[in-house]
Amino acid sequence: MNLLLDTHAQIWAAFSLPKLSVRAAALIADQGNRKFFSAASIWEISIKARLGRADFRVDAIALRDGLLANGYAELYVTSAHAIAAARLSFAHKDPFDRMLLAQAVGEKLTLLTADAALIAFGPPVLAI
Repeated sequence: MNLLLDTHAQIWAAFSLPKLSVRAAALIADQGNRKFFSAASIWEISIKARLGRADFRVDAIALRDGLLANGYAELYVTSAHAIAAARLSFAHKDPFDRMLLAQAVGEKLTLLTADAALIAFGPPVLAI
């Protein structure tokens, strides 16, 4: 399975936080699964950390380096992803979450998230 972790899932996985479900931890640990993180998530962390959001107190550079060192592949944001995010007939207003969903759909990845609004979209979103 090809997994794209949403921004919070990346943070939880990187720091082994208990918010990550047992199921999600097993999927992430499974060596048969390919794991991806989006450049959009690193951008989101950088912006929201600078704004002082408590749930984003993360060094984006260290997180990116750690993800790469642990076998995650970086998924770049392309103009095709941007167009797809704008065309989603999905009510989620967060542009970062819209981008992650567009990337998951376009790249045929399973998006791991705890975000109820994303989960409501259905496949390829998987609740963690």
